[in-house]
Amino acid sequence: MSGASPLWAKGRVELDAAVQRFCAADDVVLDRELLVHDVKGSIAHVNALYRAGILSVAERDALAGELVALGRDFMEGRFTLDERFEDCHSAIEARLTERLGEVGKKVHTARSRNDQVLTALRLYVRAQLERLTAACTTSCERLLTRAKASAAVPMPGWTHLQRAMPTSLGAFLAGHAEGFLDDAYAARAALDLVDACPLGTGAGFGTSVELDRDGEAAELGFVRLALNVHAAQSGRGKLDLLALQALHVATLDVRRLAWDLSLFASQEARFVRLPDAFTTGSSLMPNKRNPDVVELLRTLAPTVEGAMTEIAGVLALPSGYHRDLQATKAPLLRAFARGLAGLELVPALVDALTFDEAALRAAITPDMYATDRALELVREGVPFREAYRRAAAEMPTLSERTPEESLRARRSLGAAGNLAIERLEERLRSLKA
Repeated sequence: MSGASPLWAKGRVELDAAVQRFCAADDVVLDRELLVHDVKGSIAHVNALYRAGILSVAERDALAGELVALGRDFMEGRFTLDERFEDCHSAIEARLTERLGEVGKKVHTARSRNDQVLTALRLYVRAQLERLTAACTTSCERLLTRAKASAAVPMPGWTHLQRAMPTSLGAFLAGHAEGFLDDAYAARAALDLVDACPLGTGAGFGTSVELDRDGEAAELGFVRLALNVHAAQSGRGKLDLLALQALHVATLDVRRLAWDLSLFASQEARFVRLPDAFTTGSSLMPNKRNPDVVELLRTLAPTVEGAMTEIAGVLALPSGYHRDLQATKAPLLRAFARGLAGLELVPALVDALTFDEAALRAAITPDMYATDRALELVREGVPFREAYRRAAAEMPTLSERTPEESLRARRSLGAAGNLAIERLEERLRSLKA
Protein backbone atom coordinates (compact mmCIF):
# COMPACT_ATOMS: atom_id res chain seq x y z
CA MET A 1 0.00 0.00 0.00
CA SER A 2 1.35 3.38 -0.99
CA GLY A 3 0.00 6.90 -1.20
CA ALA A 4 -2.34 8.00 1.61
CA SER A 5 -1.21 7.23 5.15
CA PRO A 6 -3.51 5.23 7.41
CA LEU A 7 -6.00 7.41 9.25
CA TRP A 8 -4.54 6.29 12.55
CA ALA A 9 -0.90 7.09 11.68
CA LYS A 10 0.64 9.51 14.22
CA GLY A 11 4.02 10.04 12.53
CA ARG A 12 5.97 8.63 15.49
CA VAL A 13 6.03 4.97 14.46
CA GLU A 14 7.51 3.71 11.22
CA LEU A 15 4.94 1.57 9.43
CA ASP A 16 5.97 -1.95 8.49
CA ALA A 17 4.79 -2.62 4.94
CA ALA A 18 4.27 -6.36 5.44
CA VAL A 19 2.26 -5.80 8.60
CA GLN A 20 0.14 -3.18 6.85
CA ARG A 21 -0.54 -5.49 3.93
CA PHE A 22 -1.60 -8.23 6.33
CA CYS A 23 -3.89 -5.96 8.33
CA ALA A 24 -5.46 -4.27 5.32
CA ALA A 25 -5.82 -7.60 3.50
CA ASP A 26 -8.18 -7.13 0.55
CA ASP A 27 -10.26 -4.41 2.21
CA VAL A 28 -9.57 -1.83 -0.45
CA VAL A 29 -10.90 -4.17 -3.15
CA LEU A 30 -13.92 -5.25 -1.12
CA ASP A 31 -14.70 -1.64 -0.30
CA ARG A 32 -15.49 -0.96 -3.93
CA GLU A 33 -18.91 -2.35 -3.00
CA LEU A 34 -19.17 0.02 -0.04
CA LEU A 35 -17.69 3.32 -1.23
CA VAL A 36 -20.93 4.81 -2.56
CA HIS A 37 -22.64 3.91 0.72
CA ASP A 38 -19.75 5.41 2.71
CA VAL A 39 -20.08 8.59 0.67
CA LYS A 40 -23.78 8.81 1.59
CA GLY A 41 -22.97 8.28 5.25
CA SER A 42 -20.24 10.93 5.08
CA ILE A 43 -22.62 13.48 3.61
CA ALA A 44 -25.08 12.83 6.43
CA HIS A 45 -22.24 13.21 8.94
CA VAL A 46 -21.12 16.50 7.38
CA ASN A 47 -24.67 17.84 7.66
CA ALA A 48 -24.81 16.75 11.31
CA LEU A 49 -21.48 18.51 12.01
CA TYR A 50 -22.96 21.68 10.54
CA ARG A 51 -26.05 21.41 12.74
CA ALA A 52 -23.73 20.89 15.74
CA GLY A 53 -21.89 24.12 14.95
CA ILE A 54 -18.62 22.40 13.99
CA LEU A 55 -18.76 23.40 10.32
CA SER A 56 -19.72 26.65 8.68
CA VAL A 57 -22.20 26.76 5.82
CA ALA A 58 -19.34 27.21 3.34
CA GLU A 59 -17.42 24.27 4.81
CA ARG A 60 -20.49 22.04 4.80
CA ASP A 61 -21.28 22.89 1.19
CA ALA A 62 -17.70 22.37 0.07
CA LEU A 63 -17.43 18.97 1.76
CA ALA A 64 -20.85 17.78 0.58
CA GLY A 65 -20.12 18.95 -2.96
CA GLU A 66 -16.81 17.11 -3.10
CA LEU A 67 -18.40 13.98 -1.65
CA VAL A 68 -21.06 14.02 -4.35
CA ALA A 69 -18.35 14.53 -6.98
CA LEU A 70 -16.33 11.62 -5.55
CA GLY A 71 -19.32 9.30 -5.72
CA ARG A 72 -20.00 10.34 -9.29
CA ASP A 73 -16.34 9.99 -10.32
CA PHE A 74 -16.22 6.51 -8.81
CA MET A 75 -19.39 5.34 -10.55
CA GLU A 76 -18.20 6.75 -13.89
CA GLY A 77 -14.70 5.28 -13.63
CA ARG A 78 -12.73 8.49 -13.06
CA PHE A 79 -11.75 7.49 -9.51
CA THR A 80 -10.38 4.07 -8.64
CA LEU A 81 -10.23 2.58 -5.19
CA ASP A 82 -6.88 0.79 -5.31
CA GLU A 83 -3.73 -0.01 -3.35
CA ARG A 84 -2.98 3.68 -2.77
CA PHE A 85 -5.49 3.51 0.09
CA GLU A 86 -6.01 1.35 3.15
CA ASP A 87 -9.78 1.26 2.65
CA CYS A 88 -12.67 3.35 1.35
CA HIS A 89 -12.68 5.47 4.50
CA SER A 90 -9.09 6.60 4.06
CA ALA A 91 -9.75 7.14 0.34
CA ILE A 92 -12.61 9.53 1.08
CA GLU A 93 -10.63 11.55 3.59
CA ALA A 94 -7.56 11.66 1.32
CA ARG A 95 -9.64 12.90 -1.60
CA LEU A 96 -11.31 15.61 0.48
CA THR A 97 -7.99 16.77 1.92
CA GLU A 98 -6.44 16.83 -1.55
CA ARG A 99 -9.26 18.93 -2.95
CA LEU A 100 -10.13 21.13 0.05
CA GLY A 101 -7.00 21.24 2.20
CA GLU A 102 -7.67 21.99 5.88
CA VAL A 103 -11.43 21.82 5.38
CA GLY A 104 -11.11 18.24 4.14
CA LYS A 105 -9.40 17.27 7.38
CA LYS A 106 -12.54 18.16 9.32
CA VAL A 107 -14.70 15.36 7.87
CA HIS A 108 -13.65 12.82 10.49
CA THR A 109 -14.58 15.03 13.44
CA ALA A 110 -16.56 13.08 16.06
CA ARG A 111 -16.49 9.98 13.90
CA SER A 112 -14.70 6.65 14.03
CA ARG A 113 -14.12 4.19 11.24
CA ASN A 114 -16.18 1.89 13.45
CA ASP A 115 -19.46 3.75 13.00
CA GLN A 116 -18.41 4.70 9.47
CA VAL A 117 -18.09 1.10 8.29
CA LEU A 118 -21.15 0.04 10.29
CA THR A 119 -23.20 2.66 8.49
CA ALA A 120 -21.87 1.71 5.06
CA LEU A 121 -22.49 -1.97 5.75
CA ARG A 122 -26.03 -1.33 7.01
CA LEU A 123 -26.79 0.67 3.86
CA TYR A 124 -25.26 -2.08 1.71
CA VAL A 125 -27.13 -4.91 3.44
CA ARG A 126 -30.37 -2.94 3.32
CA ALA A 127 -29.98 -2.55 -0.44
CA GLN A 128 -29.24 -6.27 -0.87
CA LEU A 129 -32.26 -7.28 1.19
CA GLU A 130 -34.43 -5.03 -0.94
CA ARG A 131 -33.04 -6.81 -4.03
CA LEU A 132 -33.67 -10.16 -2.37
CA THR A 133 -37.27 -9.24 -1.57
CA ALA A 134 -37.81 -8.11 -5.17
CA ALA A 135 -36.24 -11.25 -6.65
CA CYS A 136 -38.35 -13.56 -4.49
CA THR A 137 -41.51 -11.54 -5.12
CA THR A 138 -40.98 -11.57 -8.88
CA SER A 139 -40.24 -15.31 -8.90
CA CYS A 140 -43.46 -15.89 -6.96
CA GLU A 141 -45.46 -13.78 -9.40
CA ARG A 142 -44.09 -15.57 -12.48
CA LEU A 143 -44.69 -19.01 -10.97
CA LEU A 144 -48.26 -18.10 -10.00
CA THR A 145 -48.96 -16.86 -13.53
CA ARG A 146 -47.87 -20.20 -14.94
CA ALA A 147 -49.68 -22.11 -12.19
CA LYS A 148 -53.01 -20.49 -13.05
CA ALA A 149 -52.59 -21.46 -16.69
CA SER A 150 -51.96 -25.11 -15.80
CA ALA A 151 -54.11 -25.65 -12.69
CA ALA A 152 -55.84 -28.72 -14.17
CA VAL A 153 -52.90 -30.23 -16.09
CA PRO A 154 -52.25 -33.67 -14.55
CA MET A 155 -48.76 -34.82 -13.63
CA PRO A 156 -47.25 -37.42 -11.31
CA GLY A 157 -46.37 -36.57 -7.75
CA TRP A 158 -43.33 -38.22 -6.20
CA THR A 159 -42.05 -39.15 -2.76
CA HIS A 160 -38.59 -40.66 -2.36
CA LEU A 161 -38.23 -40.12 -6.16
CA GLN A 162 -40.92 -42.81 -6.57
CA ARG A 163 -44.31 -42.21 -8.20
CA ALA A 164 -46.89 -41.57 -5.49
CA MET A 165 -50.20 -39.90 -6.47
CA PRO A 166 -51.44 -37.75 -9.35
CA THR A 167 -51.08 -34.04 -8.83
CA SER A 168 -51.36 -31.03 -11.13
CA LEU A 169 -48.74 -28.92 -12.83
CA GLY A 170 -50.50 -25.90 -11.36
CA ALA A 171 -50.15 -27.24 -7.82
CA PHE A 172 -46.50 -28.07 -8.46
CA LEU A 173 -45.69 -24.56 -9.70
CA ALA A 174 -47.77 -22.88 -6.99
CA GLY A 175 -45.85 -24.91 -4.41
CA HIS A 176 -42.63 -23.31 -5.58
CA ALA A 177 -44.37 -19.92 -5.68
CA GLU A 178 -45.40 -20.15 -2.03
CA GLY A 179 -41.84 -21.04 -1.09
CA PHE A 180 -40.53 -17.87 -2.71
CA LEU A 181 -43.32 -15.86 -1.10
CA ASP A 182 -42.21 -17.11 2.32
CA ASP A 183 -38.65 -16.12 1.38
CA ALA A 184 -39.78 -12.60 0.50
CA TYR A 185 -41.37 -12.28 3.94
CA ALA A 186 -38.16 -13.58 5.54
CA ALA A 187 -36.15 -10.94 3.66
CA ARG A 188 -38.57 -8.25 4.80
CA ALA A 189 -38.22 -9.40 8.42
CA ALA A 190 -34.43 -9.30 8.17
CA LEU A 191 -34.66 -5.82 6.65
CA ASP A 192 -36.70 -4.64 9.64
CA LEU A 193 -33.91 -5.77 11.97
CA VAL A 194 -31.10 -4.22 9.92
CA ASP A 195 -32.85 -0.90 9.32
CA ALA A 196 -31.31 0.97 12.29
CA CYS A 197 -28.77 3.77 11.93
CA PRO A 198 -25.45 3.35 13.82
CA LEU A 199 -23.97 6.66 12.63
CA GLY A 200 -22.91 8.85 15.54
CA THR A 201 -22.02 5.99 17.89
CA GLY A 202 -18.33 6.67 17.27
CA ALA A 203 -15.95 3.95 18.36
CA GLY A 204 -18.66 2.46 20.53
CA PHE A 205 -18.56 5.03 23.33
CA GLY A 206 -20.39 7.97 21.79
CA THR A 207 -18.93 11.45 21.35
CA SER A 208 -18.95 14.70 23.29
CA VAL A 209 -20.14 16.51 20.16
CA GLU A 210 -23.93 16.76 20.24
CA LEU A 211 -24.72 15.15 16.90
CA ASP A 212 -28.28 15.09 15.60
CA ARG A 213 -28.45 11.33 15.25
CA ASP A 214 -32.16 11.34 14.48
CA GLY A 215 -31.48 13.73 11.62
CA GLU A 216 -28.69 11.51 10.32
CA ALA A 217 -30.97 8.48 10.39
CA ALA A 218 -33.75 10.32 8.58
CA GLU A 219 -31.38 11.62 5.92
CA LEU A 220 -30.11 8.08 5.24
CA GLY A 221 -33.61 6.61 5.17
CA PHE A 222 -33.28 4.46 8.29
CA VAL A 223 -36.51 3.82 10.15
CA ARG A 224 -34.90 4.08 13.57
CA LEU A 225 -31.62 4.52 15.46
CA ALA A 226 -29.27 1.88 16.77
CA LEU A 227 -29.76 3.19 20.30
CA ASN A 228 -27.01 1.86 22.53
CA VAL A 229 -23.48 2.69 21.37
CA HIS A 230 -22.08 -0.57 22.74
CA ALA A 231 -24.77 -2.66 21.06
CA ALA A 232 -24.15 -0.92 17.73
CA GLN A 233 -20.62 -2.29 17.66
CA SER A 234 -21.73 -5.75 18.76
CA GLY A 235 -24.35 -5.81 16.02
CA ARG A 236 -21.72 -6.05 13.29
CA GLY A 237 -21.62 -9.60 12.04
CA LYS A 238 -24.73 -10.63 13.98
CA LEU A 239 -27.08 -8.63 11.79
CA ASP A 240 -25.09 -9.67 8.72
CA LEU A 241 -25.69 -13.27 9.77
CA LEU A 242 -29.43 -12.66 10.06
CA ALA A 243 -29.48 -11.10 6.59
CA LEU A 244 -27.61 -14.07 5.16
CA GLN A 245 -30.10 -16.44 6.78
CA ALA A 246 -32.84 -14.77 4.74
CA LEU A 247 -30.71 -15.17 1.62
CA HIS A 248 -30.00 -18.77 2.56
CA VAL A 249 -33.63 -19.90 2.78
CA ALA A 250 -34.25 -18.34 -0.64
CA THR A 251 -31.28 -20.17 -2.18
CA LEU A 252 -32.60 -23.42 -0.70
CA ASP A 253 -35.85 -22.90 -2.59
CA VAL A 254 -33.86 -22.12 -5.72
CA ARG A 255 -32.00 -25.39 -5.24
CA ARG A 256 -35.26 -27.34 -4.87
CA LEU A 257 -36.62 -25.81 -8.08
CA ALA A 258 -33.32 -26.40 -9.87
CA TRP A 259 -33.25 -30.04 -8.80
CA ASP A 260 -36.82 -30.58 -10.01
CA LEU A 261 -35.98 -29.04 -13.36
CA SER A 262 -32.80 -31.10 -13.64
CA LEU A 263 -34.77 -34.30 -13.15
CA PHE A 264 -37.69 -33.25 -15.35
CA ALA A 265 -35.39 -32.18 -18.19
CA SER A 266 -33.48 -35.45 -18.28
CA GLN A 267 -33.76 -37.54 -21.44
CA GLU A 268 -35.35 -40.28 -19.36
CA ALA A 269 -38.20 -38.00 -18.25
CA ARG A 270 -38.52 -35.30 -20.95
CA PHE A 271 -41.19 -33.49 -18.95
CA VAL A 272 -39.73 -30.03 -19.54
CA ARG A 273 -37.48 -28.31 -22.03
CA LEU A 274 -35.05 -25.78 -20.67
CA PRO A 275 -34.59 -22.58 -22.69
CA ASP A 276 -31.53 -22.59 -24.93
CA ALA A 277 -30.23 -19.43 -23.26
CA PHE A 278 -29.92 -21.37 -19.99
CA THR A 279 -27.95 -24.29 -21.46
CA THR A 280 -24.49 -24.71 -22.91
CA GLY A 281 -22.87 -27.09 -25.36
CA SER A 282 -20.17 -29.67 -24.87
CA SER A 283 -16.62 -28.90 -25.98
CA LEU A 284 -16.30 -32.49 -27.22
CA MET A 285 -19.74 -33.95 -27.95
CA PRO A 286 -21.76 -32.15 -30.66
CA ASN A 287 -24.99 -33.80 -29.52
CA LYS A 288 -24.99 -32.34 -26.01
CA ARG A 289 -26.91 -29.46 -24.48
CA ASN A 290 -26.00 -29.17 -20.82
CA PRO A 291 -28.22 -27.61 -18.11
CA ASP A 292 -25.27 -25.69 -16.67
CA VAL A 293 -27.25 -22.71 -15.35
CA VAL A 294 -29.73 -24.91 -13.48
CA GLU A 295 -26.86 -26.96 -12.05
CA LEU A 296 -25.00 -23.84 -10.92
CA LEU A 297 -28.16 -22.54 -9.29
CA ARG A 298 -27.92 -25.58 -7.04
CA THR A 299 -24.59 -24.26 -5.72
CA LEU A 300 -25.91 -20.94 -4.39
CA ALA A 301 -26.96 -22.35 -1.02
CA PRO A 302 -23.55 -23.80 -0.09
CA THR A 303 -21.91 -20.49 -1.01
CA VAL A 304 -24.17 -18.73 1.48
CA GLU A 305 -23.71 -21.50 4.05
CA GLY A 306 -19.93 -21.08 3.81
CA ALA A 307 -20.24 -17.35 4.38
CA MET A 308 -22.48 -17.88 7.40
CA THR A 309 -19.98 -20.34 8.85
CA GLU A 310 -17.12 -17.86 8.40
CA ILE A 311 -19.02 -15.05 10.09
CA ALA A 312 -20.35 -17.22 12.91
CA GLY A 313 -16.79 -18.40 13.53
CA VAL A 314 -15.70 -14.81 14.23
CA LEU A 315 -18.58 -14.02 16.61
CA ALA A 316 -19.21 -13.53 19.56
CA LEU A 317 -16.33 -11.39 20.78
CA PRO A 318 -15.99 -9.48 24.04
CA SER A 319 -17.82 -6.16 24.07
CA GLY A 320 -16.30 -3.33 22.06
CA TYR A 321 -14.67 -3.33 18.66
CA HIS A 322 -12.12 -5.98 17.67
CA ARG A 323 -10.27 -6.18 14.36
CA ASP A 324 -11.55 -9.74 13.95
CA LEU A 325 -14.76 -8.18 12.66
CA GLN A 326 -12.97 -7.11 9.49
CA ALA A 327 -13.04 -10.80 8.50
CA THR A 328 -16.85 -10.75 8.30
CA LYS A 329 -16.87 -8.36 5.34
CA ALA A 330 -15.56 -10.64 2.56
CA PRO A 331 -17.99 -13.55 3.14
CA LEU A 332 -20.92 -11.15 3.44
CA LEU A 333 -20.19 -9.44 0.13
CA ARG A 334 -19.35 -12.69 -1.64
CA ALA A 335 -22.54 -14.44 -0.57
CA PHE A 336 -24.85 -11.60 -1.58
CA ALA A 337 -23.07 -11.06 -4.90
CA ARG A 338 -23.32 -14.71 -5.94
CA GLY A 339 -26.67 -15.47 -4.32
CA LEU A 340 -28.51 -12.52 -5.84
CA ALA A 341 -26.91 -13.03 -9.25
CA GLY A 342 -28.48 -16.48 -9.32
CA LEU A 343 -31.82 -15.54 -7.76
CA GLU A 344 -32.38 -12.78 -10.26
CA LEU A 345 -32.15 -15.32 -13.11
CA VAL A 346 -35.09 -17.35 -11.81
CA PRO A 347 -38.01 -15.26 -13.17
CA ALA A 348 -36.72 -15.38 -16.76
CA LEU A 349 -36.04 -19.10 -16.42
CA VAL A 350 -39.59 -19.74 -15.19
CA ASP A 351 -41.05 -17.72 -18.07
CA ALA A 352 -39.14 -19.68 -20.70
CA LEU A 353 -39.79 -23.25 -19.50
CA THR A 354 -41.72 -25.49 -21.89
CA PHE A 355 -43.61 -28.34 -20.20
CA ASP A 356 -44.65 -31.43 -22.17
CA GLU A 357 -48.17 -31.88 -20.82
CA ALA A 358 -48.74 -35.12 -22.74
CA ALA A 359 -45.60 -36.66 -21.27
CA LEU A 360 -46.60 -35.60 -17.77
CA ARG A 361 -50.04 -37.18 -18.18
CA ALA A 362 -48.63 -40.37 -19.68
CA ALA A 363 -46.34 -40.82 -16.67
CA ILE A 364 -49.34 -41.32 -14.36
CA THR A 365 -49.67 -45.08 -13.88
CA PRO A 366 -52.79 -46.95 -12.57
CA ASP A 367 -51.22 -47.80 -9.22
CA MET A 368 -51.07 -44.09 -8.42
CA TYR A 369 -54.88 -44.08 -7.94
CA ALA A 370 -54.67 -46.55 -5.03
CA THR A 371 -54.82 -43.92 -2.29
CA ASP A 372 -57.90 -42.31 -3.84
CA ARG A 373 -59.55 -45.72 -3.99
CA ALA A 374 -58.73 -46.44 -0.34
CA LEU A 375 -60.35 -43.16 0.73
CA GLU A 376 -63.43 -43.92 -1.37
CA LEU A 377 -63.83 -47.14 0.61
CA VAL A 378 -63.41 -45.18 3.85
CA ARG A 379 -66.30 -42.92 2.85
CA GLU A 380 -68.34 -46.11 2.38
CA GLY A 381 -67.65 -47.05 6.00
CA VAL A 382 -64.62 -49.35 5.60
CA PRO A 383 -61.94 -48.83 8.29
CA PHE A 384 -58.90 -47.19 6.72
CA ARG A 385 -56.44 -50.04 7.32
CA GLU A 386 -58.84 -52.51 5.67
CA ALA A 387 -59.49 -50.02 2.85
CA TYR A 388 -55.73 -49.72 2.42
CA ARG A 389 -55.43 -53.51 1.98
CA ARG A 390 -58.34 -53.71 -0.50
CA ALA A 391 -57.01 -50.83 -2.60
CA ALA A 392 -53.64 -52.53 -2.82
CA ALA A 393 -55.35 -55.68 -4.08
CA GLU A 394 -57.38 -53.70 -6.64
CA MET A 395 -54.42 -51.86 -8.17
CA PRO A 396 -54.42 -53.88 -11.43
CA THR A 397 -58.00 -52.77 -12.11
CA LEU A 398 -57.57 -49.07 -11.33
CA SER A 399 -56.61 -48.19 -14.92
CA GLU A 400 -60.24 -47.31 -15.65
CA ARG A 401 -59.78 -44.10 -13.68
CA THR A 402 -58.46 -40.85 -15.11
CA PRO A 403 -56.11 -38.25 -13.64
CA GLU A 404 -58.96 -35.72 -13.77
CA GLU A 405 -61.08 -37.91 -11.52
CA SER A 406 -58.23 -38.13 -9.06
CA LEU A 407 -57.69 -34.37 -9.08
CA ARG A 408 -61.40 -33.65 -8.63
CA ALA A 409 -61.41 -35.89 -5.57
CA ARG A 410 -58.89 -33.49 -4.04
CA ARG A 411 -60.48 -30.12 -4.67
CA SER A 412 -57.37 -28.15 -3.78
CA LEU A 413 -55.66 -29.71 -6.81
CA GLY A 414 -58.49 -30.00 -9.30
CA ALA A 415 -60.70 -27.41 -10.98
CA ALA A 416 -61.07 -25.59 -7.66
CA GLY A 417 -57.29 -25.43 -7.26
CA ASN A 418 -57.27 -21.85 -8.48
CA LEU A 419 -58.78 -20.86 -5.14
CA ALA A 420 -55.48 -21.69 -3.43
CA ILE A 421 -53.63 -19.70 -6.08
CA GLU A 422 -55.94 -16.73 -5.52
CA ARG A 423 -55.20 -16.83 -1.80
CA LEU A 424 -51.48 -16.86 -2.54
CA GLU A 425 -51.99 -13.82 -4.74
CA GLU A 426 -53.78 -12.07 -1.87
CA ARG A 427 -50.83 -12.76 0.42
CA LEU A 428 -48.47 -11.49 -2.25
CA ARG A 429 -50.46 -8.26 -2.60
CA SER A 430 -50.33 -7.84 1.18
CA LEU A 431 -46.53 -8.09 1.08
CA LYS A 432 -46.28 -5.47 -1.65
CA ALA A 433 -48.74 -3.05 -0.03
